[in-house]
Amino acid sequence: MRRAGRRAAAAVAAVAAAGLLAAGCGGDGDGGDARTVTSTVGRTTRVEVVKGADPTGRFDPQAIYRRDSPGVVTILSAFTGGGPGGAGGGLGSGFVVSDDGEIVTNAHVVTTGEGASIRKAGEVFVRFGDGNQVDARIVGFDPFSDVALVKVSPRGLTLRPLTLGTTEDVAVGAPVAAIGSPFGEERSLSIGVISATDRSIESLTGFQTSGALQTDAAINSGNSGGPLLDAAGRVLGINSQIRSSSGSGSGVGFAVPVDVVRRSLGQLRESGSVKYPYLGVSTSGVYPQLAAHFDLGVDHGAWIQQVVPGGPADRAGLRAGTRRQGFQEQPWRTGGDIVTKVDGKGVRQDADLSRSLDGHAPGDRVRLTVVRGGDERQVTVTLGTRPLQSPRG
Repeated sequence: MRRAGRRAAAAVAAVAAAGLLAAGCGGDGDGGDARTVTSTVGRTTRVEVVKGADPTGRFDPQAIYRRDSPGVVTILSAFTGGGPGGAGGGLGSGFVVSDDGEIVTNAHVVTTGEGASIRKAGEVFVRFGDGNQVDARIVGFDPFSDVALVKVSPRGLTLRPLTLGTTEDVAVGAPVAAIGSPFGEERSLSIGVISATDRSIESLTGFQTSGALQTDAAINSGNSGGPLLDAAGRVLGINSQIRSSSGSGSGVGFAVPVDVVRRSLGQLRESGSVKYPYLGVSTSGVYPQLAAHFDLGVDHGAWIQQVVPGGPADRAGLRAGTRRQGFQEQPWRTGGDIVTKVDGKGVRQDADLSRSLDGHAPGDRVRLTVVRGGDERQVTVTLGTRPLQSPRG
């Protein structure tokens, strides 16, 4: 685990699989009554479609837990040399997202290693709150956003898909509930608020995942893959990391935003993997005092500090800074291009550049407005495919 972003899945040394239960919630279910689906082999799948929360908008943790916790699952992963939950195994949480047995969790719950050395678990088991424990298949995983999709056969199971919400209007201070399996303690509930939005957290590749939600709801080892829920019981994100110097939760937890999760799921369902566009630059945000000190000619934008040799930006002629200078106790590479717009849309903060590429695919062409030496110019870049390992400068 990294000190700056500890993943909240547990690598458990010696825990009996029978004693491991977890909470997870999931899905895109609409409100309605429970329904029963008969399988082709005569066994039945009971699908409970969850009604909406209190229409008054009241935050009722008991109601959220009562309604959503039955859909919570524990995910046990076994890697070479160890059984589920034991040495060489891992434990995390997950939540159901469809009637046919799809379950979402974090990629790091069902994989080991990082970057080019990442590999998936040899076996995965899902345990439901009613005691059923079944084999699961890894449909695919997205190491860039730390999202994985696993699937179980729904025959004979009671499934509780949850509604995926959106983070578009999420505000700091909004109440939230986290359900998961901290330290293997099944279907545990913690509550808190959104402490911050639009955070950047580490991925499994060295690239950053932007738009993450920060919460003070207790997140600990084993919570990884469980849902962070709003007052209406909709999934806002996947609980993924904690920031801690001790390894335990300290009121600073992070969730992968549901909008990112939804995008990953679409590609995982289709091909089992996710491709991201790639520009091939490292940037720092421009702010007025920095701009005045270096006479940049623009108060906001993404200042290119490094261009990956041979990458899309390099081929398009974008330039990085070359002269090293310090300002406000930070090192800067001066002389590089400043990206101020992508396809006409303003770039005010550093994260805006990567966010503006989210709707694009590898091979797309984008028009960047850049400032070089005080002069504005247009540069067209053909986006590449993001590599599994972030280049190091």
